[in-house]
Amino acid sequence: MDASCIPGDIASASELVTLAETLDADFTVVGPEAPLANGLVNEFMARELPIVGPTQFAAQLEGSKLFAKEFMREHGIPTADFVLIESLGDIDQHISRFDFPVALKADGLAAGKGVVLAKSEGEAREVAQAMLAGQLVGEAGRRIVLEEFLEGEEVSFIVLSDGTDYFVYPPTQDHKPVFDNDEGPNTGGMGAYCDPAILSDDLRSTVIDTVVEPTLGGLRKAGHPFQGFLYCGLMMTPDGPRVLEYNVRMGDPETQPLMFRLQGNFAELMFSAAQGQLEPDAVSWSPGPTACVVLCSEGYPGSYPKGRPIEGIAEAERDGAKVFHAGTRLHEGRLVTSGGRVLGVTTGGDDLRQALDSAYKAASKIHFEGMHYRKDIGRKGIELHS
Repeated sequence: MDASCIPGDIASASELVTLAETLDADFTVVGPEAPLANGLVNEFMARELPIVGPTQFAAQLEGSKLFAKEFMREHGIPTADFVLIESLGDIDQHISRFDFPVALKADGLAAGKGVVLAKSEGEAREVAQAMLAGQLVGEAGRRIVLEEFLEGEEVSFIVLSDGTDYFVYPPTQDHKPVFDNDEGPNTGGMGAYCDPAILSDDLRSTVIDTVVEPTLGGLRKAGHPFQGFLYCGLMMTPDGPRVLEYNVRMGDPETQPLMFRLQGNFAELMFSAAQGQLEPDAVSWSPGPTACVVLCSEGYPGSYPKGRPIEGIAEAERDGAKVFHAGTRLHEGRLVTSGGRVLGVTTGGDDLRQALDSAYKAASKIHFEGMHYRKDIGRKGIELHS
């Protein structure tokens, strides 16, 4: 067993503080975005409990699209042009500002489902009306960032910071739409791969110089040094990298292929970040690419059934794959589905094609009723970098 699951309310800061004290935890790592946006780290810091994650102020980079866009504008961080929409009247006023398609982004947290690319004015108005009315993503969509569409390849670029120094992770690429060929509604992520070929050394340096350091420096200047995982979701345009979004955590499913490549003592690395004394030499990276394919419940990203028995995980892991659990639980001693994204099947290889072939071979051994997954994870990487 990799971990013990303890029942509790992750929305209750007091409950989590008490749990950390009861367990006498050396340090705590915050995975989900909502507790960070709600100020969990501030509560832990007030009790002098070591924790990996940003304060509530810094967590606004993910918690509010508007905060993030205004922060980028203030600090000269490259991003798409945008305007705030708070009413249908604002749509009338600003809809002609951009060419189509155009991106509509819910201001608040929406579990990765708050971005819609509208291909026409009619679709943009329809989406905006549904968001503003709370019909699409609830309260998260009561304010909308209307944003110009950017073309290029998406890259997830993550660093771990102790508030002063930072450790750079290898680049990854996520796949958001639910269906092959990037079709269908956005999801929390249908799969990802990690490959050194995603970014050249020059582009990596450009991202650090134009995005990472200005972001961390801007928060220090504001009196809120960033400690934890800063995820920069980028579009690599012909004019250079542009920030699509920030997350203030590692990200899912990017974490899975990153962890599969990681060697050394990850706990030591995170503990050093929590102590404000980052030790980057605690870990290293295996040379080969890695890949993760997410297995989803029927109906996801819409409503989906729960409680369907899962078979085949042991067979999938027999040849070296690692199956990460996301939406599972035990029911009467049997593993069943309990979420939309259920499992992340993760493997590595000498090259990207081998890593992907291994992931799909492992995924084919797992079954639950209604299971679906994308069949083209990493295809662009093979086409671009082979």
